[in-house]
Amino acid sequence: MSDAQIWDVLIAGAGPAGSELAWQLGKAGARVLLVDSLSDLQRHAFSSAALPLSAVERYGFPDHVVAARWDRWELIGPDQSRRHWQGQSCLGAVLDFGALRCWMARRAVAAGVELGLGWRAELPSSEASDWIETTLRGPSGAQRLIRSRYVVDATGQSRCLIGDPEEPLVSGAGVEWLVRVDPKVWQRWSSRLAFALGSRWVPQGYGWVFPMRPGELKVGVCRLKDSSRQQPPLHRLLQSLLTRLEIEPLEVLDRHGGLIRSSIERREVHQRGRLMALGDAVSTANLLGGEGIRHALASAAVLAPLLQQALQGDDRGLARYPVLLRRQLGWRWSLSGRLARRTWLGLRGRRADARLQRLLAGLEASASAEALSALLFEYRFERYGLKAIPYLLGWR
Repeated sequence: MSDAQIWDVLIAGAGPAGSELAWQLGKAGARVLLVDSLSDLQRHAFSSAALPLSAVERYGFPDHVVAARWDRWELIGPDQSRRHWQGQSCLGAVLDFGALRCWMARRAVAAGVELGLGWRAELPSSEASDWIETTLRGPSGAQRLIRSRYVVDATGQSRCLIGDPEEPLVSGAGVEWLVRVDPKVWQRWSSRLAFALGSRWVPQGYGWVFPMRPGELKVGVCRLKDSSRQQPPLHRLLQSLLTRLEIEPLEVLDRHGGLIRSSIERREVHQRGRLMALGDAVSTANLLGGEGIRHALASAAVLAPLLQQALQGDDRGLARYPVLLRRQLGWRWSLSGRLARRTWLGLRGRRADARLQRLLAGLEASASAEALSALLFEYRFERYGLKAIPYLLGWR
């Protein structure tokens, strides 16, 4: 890592968004420095990482980052009733998030990107007409000043460089365990995405059980934060979920947790001079299902060609980045955010549970597994004649 040269782009954060952008720019010939505060990208791998099959195929994820494939849904209601939807073929995959990050970083390095692990980027200290200077702090207090033509904040919800927007952020917190279980228990939950819904499971949130490699399950809980009321500890809710679902871990292989913070309308600043932001730093994590990987990759796909043009001397396209990203995410995005806030924050008590029961009964009567995937991954509420929206908004 040379302090003397001026890099084309410094990217802070080697998650899916940062590594995807680094790879796109690197293979186009840009001089890119990709840094991450983690010394090991396998650590702190908090992401449920469930994706539809279309995304797995679109981004060409190799088999070794795919922990399991699934072809069915299971929704467990407030009264513990279980509803199942079986797909006609594979519907998606659950990824090993640590393996995904490592693979994406290695792919970027193979494209000529320089990778610096264990280095944390701080606010750019100065900016000239054709470069920007950023402080990197590394192991044992080491410090470097890096000059680059552009800096990209890909540090996720922490927004270490771009800072929090003026628009209020809706925050959620989650805890997830990777557990080893008896083969018979694993078989019960294999090939499906299972969600526990209702205030008796997780007030103002939901729980999940996802298959991983044979003998391993991901079990987690998450909820939106509500400062107006006291919320039970997440670890206690997770333990209760395991007990009520009769999942007895033989071993807890990993415990991790994380935050999601997104604005509803996504009107925050995407650029400050030569500083850009992408991924969760511009609220691409969707609050309805807590999903972020696909949308983070989409933001990188939008920003990459604009940065390439800027490096060639035409930076006018950068001003269009927010508009192009909103267009890429689509009109359903803000609707799904409003539904998420209303649905999860309102999910407390008997009335909310009764409303949820009616919604689940309606989906069971009218939806296929494929249609349920379209609802939950593509936010295609209109496929049900908008029948689901009144329930989610509390009108019925």
